[in-house]
Amino acid sequence: MEEKLALRIQLFRETGQVRAEVADFVEGELKGLARAGLPVSEETAGMLTSHLMMALNRLLNGESLDDPAAGEQMAAELADRPDAVGLAQQIAARAERDLGTAALPESETGYLAMHLAVLAARNPAAAVRESVRDAASAEQNGGRP
Repeated sequence: MEEKLALRIQLFRETGQVRAEVADFVEGELKGLARAGLPVSEETAGMLTSHLMMALNRLLNGESLDDPAAGEQMAAELADRPDAVGLAQQIAARAERDLGTAALPESETGYLAMHLAVLAARNPAAAVRESVRDAASAEQNGGRP
């Protein structure tokens, strides 16, 4: 993982902004995305990293994340990006399973999908998009798809 992005995660962890298990989960997801060929760096994935860590931490703390006003506009933005939506749903399901969080609300999954769509757009190779799910899943399952 790129040094600057690793430092971002470390700062969130060391300052107590997120639980260690959240930082570990997000780090694992980022490594899976990088192995799938996506350009994961501070520049490309810094905001994704912060957003996902804070959202998951808030869920673990029992805080509400629902933003119903964002739904329609986000759905329109993501209409032609089913790959990003599907990946966001898979990450959300793994977080629920691995961290014991409540389900990510639809609006929050949409925000995650938008971050992932931007990340995938930086490397538009179709093969990358198809392999992202498998690589991220393998990371969370000890290297097994």
